[in-house]
Amino acid sequence: MINVALLSRWHVHANDYEKEIRENENFSVQVIWDEEAERGSKWAEELGVRFEQDLQKVLTDSSIDAVVVNTPTSMHKEVILAAAKNHKHIFTEKVLAFSLEDCQEIYQAVEEHGVKLVVSLPRLTKDYYLYAQKVVDEGLLGTLTMIRCRLAHNGAVPVNQETSGWLPERFFDKELCGGGSLIDLGAHPIYLTNRLAGPVSALHARLQQTKQLGVDDSAVVLLEYTSGALGVIETSFLSQSSPFQLELYGTHGTLLIENEEIRLLKDGGVMSIEKLDSLPMPIEQWGALIKNDKPSTITKEDVVNLTVINEAAALSHQRKCRVEIKDILGESDE
Repeated sequence: MINVALLSRWHVHANDYEKEIRENENFSVQVIWDEEAERGSKWAEELGVRFEQDLQKVLTDSSIDAVVVNTPTSMHKEVILAAAKNHKHIFTEKVLAFSLEDCQEIYQAVEEHGVKLVVSLPRLTKDYYLYAQKVVDEGLLGTLTMIRCRLAHNGAVPVNQETSGWLPERFFDKELCGGGSLIDLGAHPIYLTNRLAGPVSALHARLQQTKQLGVDDSAVVLLEYTSGALGVIETSFLSQSSPFQLELYGTHGTLLIENEEIRLLKDGGVMSIEKLDSLPMPIEQWGALIKNDKPSTITKEDVVNLTVINEAAALSHQRKCRVEIKDILGESDE
C-alpha cells in the first residue's frame, strides 16, 4: 500500500484527485496538509483522516510514501523540492512550474533523490488523442501543415445573477497562478499540439483581459513548428457551450475531433475510424510507476515543453512580438 499525504485543497481538481486515490487499491490517504489550516482541517474531517498544520512534519513522516500537490502553482517549486529531498514520490497538477529553470531544478532534485514524479496531463491518455497520434505517426494525413486546438469554458461568466462565474477568485490571482486562461485551461491544447506537431520554433501570443480580472480570460497563440507547419491554440474562461476541438490538416487528409466525435477525411470522403482504448489516467500511471517501476506515458519532455510554451507566450504578449523558442532555451544561433 502506498500511503499518501494530500497537500492542499487549493486547486479545483483536488477533490478529483482524492477520489481517484480513494478508488485505487494501491493508495491510502493518511494525512492532509493545507497552507490554509481551516480549509485543510475541514477536508481532513470530511475524509476521516489526520490534519497536520506543519508541512515539514508531514514530509519527514517515515510512514508517508507519496504526496499529491494541489497548492497554488506559485508554491509548486518549494513544496515539490522539499518533498523530493524527503524521498516522497510526487503527483502534481499542471503546470509544474513557471519557468524552464525551475522545471530543471525540480527534475534534478527528483532524479537526485530517486523519487517518482508525474504531472497531470490527462488528455494525453484519451482515446481521441491516441487516434490522432496514430494518424500522424502512420502518415495518413501526408505532411502535417496545420494544427488547431481549442479548449474553453464559461468559468468566468456570471450565472444566476451572481457577480462572478464558477471559477474561484483565486484562479485570477496572477501571483499565485502565473497567468489565467492560457496557463490553466490552455495547458491542454499546448501539450497536445506539442506531441502531435513536434518542436516549436517560434510563436506569437495574445493574452486578452476582456473582463479585467487581472489575468487573461481569453488567449490565442500562433505557433511555428520546425517542420514548417503552423498551429493555433485557443482558450477562454468566457465561452458558453464551447466544444473541445482538435483539428489536423495535411497534404493527404484532414482529421477533425470535436468532443468525442472523430472524423478522418481523405480522398473526398469520410474514412472509417478505428476506436482505440484510452490509457490509464495519470494517477493510476503514477501508482504503477511507484509500485512496479512501469514508466508513465507522460514524460519529462511533455512537462518541460508545456512550461516553455507558456513562458514564451507570456513574453510574446508582454513584448507584443514574435518570440523564438531558442531564446527561452538559452540557445544561440551558432
